[in-house]
Amino acid sequence: MDRRTLLKAIAGAGSLAATGGLSMPALSQGAAARTLRFVPQANLANFDPVWGTQYVVRNAAAMVWDTLYGLDATLQPQRQMVESEEVTDDGLTWTFRLRPGLKFHDGEPVLAKDVVASLARWSVRDPMGQMIKAIQNELTAVDDKTFKWVLKQPYPKMMLALGKNSTPCAFIMPERMAQTDPFKQITEYVGSGPMKFAKGEWVPGAKAVFEKFSDYVPRREKASWLAGGKQMLIDRVEWVVIPDPATAAAALQNGEIDWWENPIPDLVPVLRKNRNISVDIADPLGNIGAFRMNHLHPPFNDVKARRAVLTALSQEDYMRALVGDDNALWKPLPGFFTPDTPLYTEEGGEILKGKRDVAAAKKLLAESGYTNQPVTCVVAQDQPITKAQGDVTADLLKKIGMNVDFVATDWGTVGSRRAQKTPPGQGGWQMFHTWHAGADCISPAAYNAIRGNGDKAWFGWPTSETVEKEVTAWFDAKNIDEEKAAVKRLNKAALEDVIYAPTGFFLSYTAWRKNISGVTKGPLPFFWGVSKTA
Repeated sequence: MDRRTLLKAIAGAGSLAATGGLSMPALSQGAAARTLRFVPQANLANFDPVWGTQYVVRNAAAMVWDTLYGLDATLQPQRQMVESEEVTDDGLTWTFRLRPGLKFHDGEPVLAKDVVASLARWSVRDPMGQMIKAIQNELTAVDDKTFKWVLKQPYPKMMLALGKNSTPCAFIMPERMAQTDPFKQITEYVGSGPMKFAKGEWVPGAKAVFEKFSDYVPRREKASWLAGGKQMLIDRVEWVVIPDPATAAAALQNGEIDWWENPIPDLVPVLRKNRNISVDIADPLGNIGAFRMNHLHPPFNDVKARRAVLTALSQEDYMRALVGDDNALWKPLPGFFTPDTPLYTEEGGEILKGKRDVAAAKKLLAESGYTNQPVTCVVAQDQPITKAQGDVTADLLKKIGMNVDFVATDWGTVGSRRAQKTPPGQGGWQMFHTWHAGADCISPAAYNAIRGNGDKAWFGWPTSETVEKEVTAWFDAKNIDEEKAAVKRLNKAALEDVIYAPTGFFLSYTAWRKNISGVTKGPLPFFWGVSKTA
């Protein structure tokens, strides 16, 4: 019996006896209606949304910390913590005023000095923040409710930078927390958002708990993604970590959990047969699979080794491993930008099209000077998206003649290890797998994975002057035609230099019990507006 058949058989039984069961306390009827039990995409191993870029951390942080602006479902930034903003005619001075009623979870008011410290820390780690920091004259608090950002040159996308949902988001923390070194994790979790983090109940690998913050004042506008009024209709959100998909499916069918963020496609037919469960595509903008190589160390510090991977890589193999036989769930992607969006392009994508050429890949690998040294592939086993990609990659690299050191670990460990620049034999790495939400990949603005700015680039630290030139050209574009032209050149340059290897475009499911209402589509789970009947 193969893996897919086994999973369906276990989940179809609808019983946790086959999978070892869950150990969760029963709730009274009233408490049950006020508590949402949610299975996240992965374990919440760390909880600093600025230090790292894992989506699971961002998703939790969106409940706990608020932002100055929030991206809505039309991908436009709207005011969130900000009441008003003014920008001078020359575009050099932005003045922001905070809306009334903002409080941290320790009862202290949110002040301009907290915002300044939060933005200072964020701007060290975030690509858009780095761009602003590079042209900054000063970032200062004017009074308790007002701060200003004075620049050396205009930055028209300021509000997008402060409201984007791509990681790391510009979350607002108390000044004392925001003064933490951006390259070290915070150890305190006092938030500014609609839910408090129950640190005392956090059990990494098992559970994380969030409780409604009664003093949070939502905006009056209707909620839309990270914008509008974040009305919490439930008192408590319990994240229950269940790495095994069959166990999660059985728990959802039995009503032991309420919402499963990302059920694997193999189990969706089983879930759809249950009249108490709703299943839908989580986000129509989908996701882009990523095979990330370390540009600092051999063999992938040589572009020929990176091109060898692209020459032999079959996106269909990766996508079939992720979504199975449903062709509606995936598309080939000879590039880096989200399909069916205005800037989508396949310019330079020939290396990913047509019959895969293992012989040519072997030739490129030999020309790179590869000498059969072990190549460390760090693969999270508790995240289905990364596990599936990792299995395909191990086979691919062996076919082209690489000696694969396959490190099977968990997603939290990958998140920490991929930040290490040390050589692979000293705790570093040569490749890992991830994915990027399609909402993050519609333009170069917040797309940190496409950047080629060396030490300041995303994990793998690629350096490409051509890529950076075209990123700048896109930001400087005066109209959509200039934007499209810049992105075409950018896509081609990023493929030539192999910033990373795109493994394809795919859609993911989400599933919840029908006594849950208010679940909306988007690049992350939005808990405001969600309610539950017992």
